[in-house]
Order: sequence, then C-alpha cells, then structure tokens
Amino acid sequence: MAQLRVVVLWHQHQPFYKDLVTGQYRLPWTRLHALKDYYGMVKLLDEFPQVHQTFNLVPSLIAQIQDYVSGEAQDPFLQVASKPAKDLTERERRFALEYLFQANTANVIGRYPRYRELWEKFHGAGESPERAEKYFQVQDFTDLQVLSQIGWFDEYFLAEKDVAELIRKGRNYTLEDQRLVMARERELLCRVLPVHAEAAKKGLIEISTSPFYHPILPLVCDTQMGAVSSPGLALPQNRYRHPEDAREQLERGLDLHQKVFGMRPQGVWPSEGSVSEEVLTIAQQLGVQWMATDEGVLGRSLGMNFSRDGYGRLNSDGAHRLYTIYRYENADTRMNLLFRDHTLSDLIGFVYSGMPPQDAANNLIHKIKESAQPILANGQDAVVPIILDGENAWEYYPRSGREFLRRFYDALQKDPGMQAVTVTEAITRHKNAGQLKSLVPGSWINANFNVWIGAPEDNKAWDYLYHARNFYAQEAPGATEEQRKLAFEEIVIAEGSDWNWWYGPEHHSANDRDFDELYRKHLSNVYQALGGTPPDYLAQPIPGGVARPSFTPQTAYIHPRISGDRVRYFEWMGAACYTADQRSGAMHGKQFLMDEVFAGIDEQYVYGRLDFVGKVPEDAFEVVVNLESWANDAAKPRRELRLGAAVDGGRMQSWKVTQSENVVADSADAKDIARVALDRNFEFRLPLTWLLAAPLEIDKVRGPKSSDVLTVRLRLRFSLWQNHLPVDALPVEGWIELELLAEEDLLAAGG
Repeated sequence: MAQLRVVVLWHQHQPFYKDLVTGQYRLPWTRLHALKDYYGMVKLLDEFPQVHQTFNLVPSLIAQIQDYVSGEAQDPFLQVASKPAKDLTERERRFALEYLFQANTANVIGRYPRYRELWEKFHGAGESPERAEKYFQVQDFTDLQVLSQIGWFDEYFLAEKDVAELIRKGRNYTLEDQRLVMARERELLCRVLPVHAEAAKKGLIEISTSPFYHPILPLVCDTQMGAVSSPGLALPQNRYRHPEDAREQLERGLDLHQKVFGMRPQGVWPSEGSVSEEVLTIAQQLGVQWMATDEGVLGRSLGMNFSRDGYGRLNSDGAHRLYTIYRYENADTRMNLLFRDHTLSDLIGFVYSGMPPQDAANNLIHKIKESAQPILANGQDAVVPIILDGENAWEYYPRSGREFLRRFYDALQKDPGMQAVTVTEAITRHKNAGQLKSLVPGSWINANFNVWIGAPEDNKAWDYLYHARNFYAQEAPGATEEQRKLAFEEIVIAEGSDWNWWYGPEHHSANDRDFDELYRKHLSNVYQALGGTPPDYLAQPIPGGVARPSFTPQTAYIHPRISGDRVRYFEWMGAACYTADQRSGAMHGKQFLMDEVFAGIDEQYVYGRLDFVGKVPEDAFEVVVNLESWANDAAKPRRELRLGAAVDGGRMQSWKVTQSENVVADSADAKDIARVALDRNFEFRLPLTWLLAAPLEIDKVRGPKSSDVLTVRLRLRFSLWQNHLPVDALPVEGWIELELLAEEDLLAAGG
C-alpha cells in the first residue's frame, strides 16, 4: 500500500539580541518565546507518540537561552518587569508603558481582564507613555509587570498550581507575587533545551540546525548571487565574498548541537531556506546529509511553475514533482533535498488561526490527502513537507494554537494511511527519489534573495558590513587574540539575516529602530574592539521614513450613498478609518486583498466600506462584516450580527444579515432599510435598531457620566473568505470601535 508521509519541520529562531560589549540584550523576544512556545511545542508530542517531527533550532537561539538559564542575560524589559513598582523612575514607568503592552491584543492581552483594562487605559491616552503615565498608580504598574510576564507563559506552565493561583487572583498583585513570577521564569527557561534532548532520545523528534547566526549563506559566499537569482537586481557598491565565513557559521552550528544535545545533526534548514550550489558543497564537506528549501527553488531549478487552482491544488504533474525526496548530484557534491509545500505551510501560519480548531485541523488533513492523491493513486509513496516558524504564528491563535495542534496530531496519529515522520525517517523510507543535477540559488521567499539585498537600505547595510570586514582584515594581524576574537564575533553576528529582514520595503515591527541601532552597534564594536574609531555614518540610522498602519476614530456623522461604484471622498469624511500595513512582520507570506476599511454612524444607521487592493478579485469569495453592540461594561454583547456577501466574477451574487442562525434580512427582501453594494468597493448601511442601538439611545449618553447612564458602543471587523478559509481581515487584531454619541458630542470628542 502506498504511504503518505507528512514531514513537519518547525523552525525555532530569534535574532541575536545581545550587545557583546555591554552584555545587554536589546530586545526580550528570545526570553519571551522561550517561555511561551518552545517548551510546549515539543512537550505536546508526549500525547502523540506516533507523531514524529523535526525541530530546527538556530544555534544563536540556543546560545541566548543558555545565557538566560545561567542568569547572566539581562534585558531592560526584564529589569523593568522585576523592579518594585514603587521604585520605578519616571523613565522606567514610561518604558514599561511603551513596551509591556507589546503583545497580541486579542489572544495575549485580552485573555486577562486586568491586562486588557490596563491596555484600554493606555489606549485611551492615545498610546502615549508620556500622557498615560500620570494615570497609572503603583498598583497599576505592579499588575502590568506581573500580567505582561504571565501573558507569555506556556500553556503547560499556566496550568501549574502557583501560576494558576496568580491567574485566579486576577489583580492587586503584591511584590511577593511579582517575585514569584520572576523566579518561575528562570525555572521554566531551564526546561526548554532538556525537553528537546529528551524527545530526540525517545525518537519523537529530530533536531536539525542552521548556520550559527542565521546568515543568508549564498550571499555571504557571494553577494553576486542576488543578481543570479534576480537578473538586473541593484547590488551593493562592494562585492562581499567570504565563503570561509559561511563555512564557519555552519560548522559552528553543527558543533553546538552536538555539544548541547549529544548528537550531531543530520540535516540543516539553511537560514530562510537559502541555498546555492556552493552552499550545498560546503554542507556536504561538513557531513550534512539533508537540506530543505521551498518549492519555488525547485520550480526554477526544473524550469516549471508549481501553479495551483482556486482551491490550492497542484495538477498531477506538479504533485508528482513536489511530493518526493530529491537527490542532488553534481561533481563531487551529494545532498538529499526537501522542498516545502508553500501553500500548506502558509495555511498554518496565516489562515487557520481564524477558524475553530477542529474545523482547521479537519481542513488541513483533507488538504494534505488531497494534495498527495495523484501520487498515491499511482501506487507511489508521497512525502508532503510542511515547514514554517515554530513561534510567530501562535500569538494569532487562541491559547497559543494548542487545541488546533492537538486535533491535527490526533488525526495524523489515528489515520492508518498517514505517517508523521522526521526528515531523516522520510529519506530512509522513501524509495523513488527524484534527481537534480543543478540548483538555481534562492530562498523560500519568491525563490530569490530580494528581501535581503537590492533595496537601497539593504545595499547600504551590506556596504557597511564590507567596510567593517575589510577593517578587520587589515587590523587583526596586529591585535591581541582577545581583540581579534571579539571583532570577528561581531562580524559574524552582523552577517545574520535578521538585520536586513527589517531593512527595505517588505517588513516592519514596533522595534525597527532597535534592530537598526543594534546592527550598527555590532559593526561599531568591530572597530572599537580593534582599537579603531567607528565611521561617522554608523551613527546615522540606515532606514528612511516609513509608513505605518493607521487608525482614525470617527469625528462626525456621515451620510454616504451606498452604491459601491466610486469613492465619494467627502461623504465619508469623519468616518473611522483603518488602513492596512501591507508589509509583513516577523512572518512573511500573508496575502493582502484588503487595503482600507471605513465605518461610521448617523442618527439611524451604521455604515461601512471596504476598499480592495487593486481590483475586486475575480475568484469567488465572501465578504464578512461582524458587528457587535456593547452597553456600559457588560460581560457580553447586547447583539451580534453577521453581514455576509457572496461575490463571484467581481460581482455580488447575494447578501444576508444573520443573528446566530436567524436571518434578519437578505438581498431578496431588503425593503431598502438595509443596503449593500459592490462595484469598485464594498459598502453597506444597516439600521442601528438591528443592533439594539436605537437612535433614541443617543440622547441618553448626553450629560454628566454616571453609572445609570446608558453608553453604547459598536464594534466592527471586516474579513474576506475564500473556499471557506479566512484569507485577510481588517483590523488584523481587535475591532474598529464606534461610540454611539450625539453628533455635537462626537464633534467635541474629535476636537
């Protein structure tokens, strides 16, 4: 019987946040993700002993975890979170307000009512630490310090008795509570690496590695590879070519894994799936048995495109070519290669977080089987590789995605036609490997290196690295061994891919400035370590000004005509507006179809508008608008409505408004009280009475606020679904909120 083997590889990685000169960690994400994700992702497999997986731990991540476990690592976030609130300086209080709310609003902050309450107080002050600080008392800061740490605790840790008791307490935490949380952090971090070693010894997982500081190996070998994968790409002024550094980075990674886990890795996920023929040769010389990258690299190497239909399915030829192990043979180089299914991996990363866990697991199992069916029907074994980040997706799932994973793993384990195997197990069992004689250089993103080279910011960063590397070559012979060692370490850190991830137009985070400053600090340290003076340009930020996502609240009543045929700018003036940020964050690959959404009220109606990115998609999809009305501080909404509009071929086919399963109105019987339209954009108008937000209630919110005054607010969220899967949403997190105010009060609030 032909076998369907599912290879899941979780890539665990954080940039190297430590400044080697000061010893300080600039950002806390290694510590926080080690608390929240890395332990439980492996521990969960104890419940599913037949589900074998591969965990790729980047060596610089391991080194940072070890630093925290030893107690030597310090970051300002940890220092502020652990200091008694009464002793915080004004600067530290503002730092706490700026950074301790950096978490997913719905799934981390919103999980704890007091944390959400504090976030709303901060949000109400315009998210300005300077303005908000005077409204936060000592108890507020203590509660923020405790909950901002608990929010990042793994699901297994949250269930432990002392932590569970703190969660039940909910608020009014003491200094003893704060100290308990900080002590537990260290204990929990100590479990992360041992749980991986234990699972590997049991055969539940295979541990693979990456080059030590996560560099793009083909570009470290030769930046000209950027133009090989993208002909005509603008390159840095200076050619960076150091294959000896690439070898050093990879060899160090292999050595560290052997030291920490007691076994040398068989395989490598090269940073960002970045491969070239030179990289394969270096890896083989170091004893690496397998490497993995993306289907796009395979497609370019085979001279074909892995195109899919509207349901994400490959044709039979594409499936046969993708779902197998490849054997690369060229001259003296031999390497086993896997190529990730981009679509299946992205479903976990970006789509299933918006679905009930069982539905998402069922859909994934169905799609895996459907993908492999052409091969199985031919009597051949199929290998389906799913490879993605092992940490960044889980903030977008309720309870860190554990219920989705449990249901997925349970289905994998119980299905006799499927095997969940490690990469090495898949290679060992697979009998009909494909053959490759050549490989086009590329990464998992568009089968090129354009994220890391080509943009003016990227190229400037490479030129700065080139000059620092040359300074090292000139000055190292006359320096002491200690100086040389420190300077070279700063160079290989600066070769890491993470700095250029945030340069250029593709990505941004709330910490862009921190990444830029840390990169320039690493390069400055090269000069200082060797007794030189850093060039003046390293004092200047590399990035220019960048756009950010924006939200504007409603400032006036609106009365737009609902036609969808063209944007009448003045009719929507005063509406609340949320603009998408179409640059990805830590995870690349999200599909952007929605550009901007608007919402507002007048005396009788709530209005909404969705502007698409480009033209209305031709494929069938559904626009969904979820609407809620809330009164005062009620624990649940007064009324929840769902507006769904079916679209195909760029035209709206039908729409309906439902409450639970009951139809409130539809396109067949609207009587003009509700209007929904689609042409260039999507627009709607619904009566406030449908949301139990009658116009007469507007008068009740006037005057002095008191407990008996009825205050009503509306919340809206727009999403776009294809093939019953949520593919885009605005806002990405949370809701657009509208206050139900009389127009003069709304104007006053806006002023």
